[in-house]
Amino acid sequence: MLQASKLIPQGQGLARTMVQRASHLELDWDVRQKSRFDTVASDERHVGVFLPRGTVVRGGDVLVTQDGSLLRVVAAPQAVLRITACPDHPAHEQAFDLMRAAYHLGNRHVPIELRPDHLKIEPDHVLADMLRAMHLTVVEVREPFEPEAGAYGGHGAGGGDSHVHGAKDTHNHHHGHDHDHHNHDHG
Repeated sequence: MLQASKLIPQGQGLARTMVQRASHLELDWDVRQKSRFDTVASDERHVGVFLPRGTVVRGGDVLVTQDGSLLRVVAAPQAVLRITACPDHPAHEQAFDLMRAAYHLGNRHVPIELRPDHLKIEPDHVLADMLRAMHLTVVEVREPFEPEAGAYGGHGAGGGDSHVHGAKDTHNHHHGHDHDHHNHDHG
């Protein structure tokens, strides 16, 4: 059995063509959150993955095997609940409804994928009923699941702009809009 014990987050530093040509592992979230597991690569090689405890594997990551070959990780489609706001509400209320749902799910420590227009969680009929009672649309679909790593977790969710802002963060951000903050007294 081939062993992989090195992870390169999102294939950083590797030539894109090398990563695209590599065999891949299609893994669901239940497997990717484990640091040790056995699987079969797309080229039918059996692979034992042995990563440091607490390591979470994300779609887009690259594993390096003992013989130096690369294995691209693909987040497998799996059953998830896709949560969207009621389309009858104005856009600002839809955003608030999703924010409120994320707050309630976070209080229950549920793994959650955050997107601008929807949330995803693993299937749970109790949570689905709670969300529907909050006037949200909940549909079970088969899609890849990349929940947030958490404030102190490993590297960020797949496809995101994951960089850390710290005391020595010296790069500037400009988002193409001006921030015009006024204090209004509505008293």
